[in-house]
Amino acid sequence: MKTILEICCGSFEDVKTAYENGADRVELNSALYLGGLTPSLANLICAKEQCSIPIITMVRPRGGGFCYSKEEYQTILLDTKLMLQHGADGIAFGFLKEDRTLDTERTEEIIELIHSCGKEAVFHRAFDCTKNLEQSTEQLIRLGADRILTSGGTPDVLTGLETLRKLQTVYGDEIEILAGSGVNSLTVLELLEYAGVHQVHSSCRSWVEDTTTSNGTVDFSYAGEQQKSKYEAVDAIKVHELARILADLPQ
Repeated sequence: MKTILEICCGSFEDVKTAYENGADRVELNSALYLGGLTPSLANLICAKEQCSIPIITMVRPRGGGFCYSKEEYQTILLDTKLMLQHGADGIAFGFLKEDRTLDTERTEEIIELIHSCGKEAVFHRAFDCTKNLEQSTEQLIRLGADRILTSGGTPDVLTGLETLRKLQTVYGDEIEILAGSGVNSLTVLELLEYAGVHQVHSSCRSWVEDTTTSNGTVDFSYAGEQQKSKYEAVDAIKVHELARILADLPQ
C-alpha cells in the first residue's frame, strides 16, 4: 500500500512548493504559528487553479483551543461552506467541550455538511487534547469522520508511537489514521515500521528572511530571537527528500 504524504501549508506558495516536490495531498492553513487557522479563499482558489493534488482546508477561527462560542461556530459553518464551494477537497476541523470530550453535536453537523458535497471530513489534532483517545475514535467512527490527524496524544509521533500503533491496529479498517507532528526524513521510517500507519503529515518547514520585519524600534517578528526577521515556509528540499524516501518503500 502506498504511503500518502500530506504537507501542512500556510499559503498558496507553500501548496505549490509541496505539489512540485512530490506531496500527495496538502492541508492548507493560515497562521501556522498558532497551530493553523482558516486560510483565505484567495489562497485556496489559486492553489486549486495551479496544483492538481487534493487540498484539505483548515477551518479554525482562532488559536488557543477548540471550545467555541455560538458566534465562532457560526463563522466556522460559513467558512466551511465557502471553502467547499471554492474547491476544497476536504475540511479539517475539531470541536471539544470544556471537559475535553468531543462536541458530538457540532461534529456530526459539520461532517454531514462536508459529506453533502462529497468531500472528506478530517478531525484534526484537537483529538490529541481529548481525555480518552479510544472513546473519541469510536465516536468519530460512529459520526462518519473519514480521517483523524493525530500524534497519539503526545507532543510528537515518536513519543506517541505506541498509541499510534494501537489506533491503527484497532481502528485502521474503520477510519484513516494520519500521523503528524515531528514527521521528517529522520523519523518517518521508524514511525511507519512501528506504528503501521499508511499516511503521514509533515510541515517540512524552514525559515525565510524578510528584512522589513523591524526597523530597530517597531518589531513585527513572532518567532523569537533565533528566528527574528524570518517567517516559516515549506522547504522544497525537505518535501522532495521525504517524498523520495516514501517512494522507495515497497508497495
